[in-house]
Amino acid sequence: MTRTALIPQFLIAGESVSRVGAERIALLEAVRDHGSISAAGRAVGLSYKAAWDGVAALNNLFSAPLVVAQPGGRHGGGASLTPEGERVIAAFHLIEAELSRAMAALEADLAAKGVPGASHLLRSLAMKTSARNALRGVVDVVTPGAVNAEVLLHLADGVKLAVVITNESARTLGLAPGVEATALIKSSFVLLAPADAVGRISARNRLYGTVIRREDGAVNSEFVLDIGGGKTVAAIVTKESAHDLGLNPGDAACALVKASHVILAVE
Repeated sequence: MTRTALIPQFLIAGESVSRVGAERIALLEAVRDHGSISAAGRAVGLSYKAAWDGVAALNNLFSAPLVVAQPGGRHGGGASLTPEGERVIAAFHLIEAELSRAMAALEADLAAKGVPGASHLLRSLAMKTSARNALRGVVDVVTPGAVNAEVLLHLADGVKLAVVITNESARTLGLAPGVEATALIKSSFVLLAPADAVGRISARNRLYGTVIRREDGAVNSEFVLDIGGGKTVAAIVTKESAHDLGLNPGDAACALVKASHVILAVE
């Protein structure tokens, strides 16, 4: 199974909205190295205005200015760091280094206790997606075809999800047995049926479970199924369909998902 390194990032924040992270520190270092704000902006990929705005935000954030400059238009005037600016850069890198050492020690301590690493615990919290269903699992099998590959993702004991993606996507994502991946499924792509009335259907995935929540809106209804192993699947259907299904909390149901309607993501 692959491991993902967790790299701590340090931010300096004041009462204003501005924040100082690695990008702003890089701008300070570029001012120091190039002697002008416009040249520093070019060095770090910022426009003239963005570089000046960044320097102004830095100076506003601290009690003493970090940069002193003589405006010279777009062709650049002189600029240099103050002693306070030099101290901020040094302190930032020192704190980052200490955080990295602390994180490495934490990872080692957790591993010694048989607890999943901090990277494993935190990366699940960090993912943001518009898909209602984000199910983390481990790749069991990758079966390549002429154009597409079928990926079988182990979600929990007895719960597997088949996903069809292109061979190129499988290679790009580095998918192989043991690799962790997250399946993203829009709730509107999930079909529902009572567990005893699935019948014949072309959907590759049949996730059996129990309805644990139903919320009816003006037009649609949302169902949430417990499919086992602490995993749940949400489905959105029309209110009329929900009435026809007659499913309520406690009822056995089946979530049907086409393999081609699943998106895979890796860290």
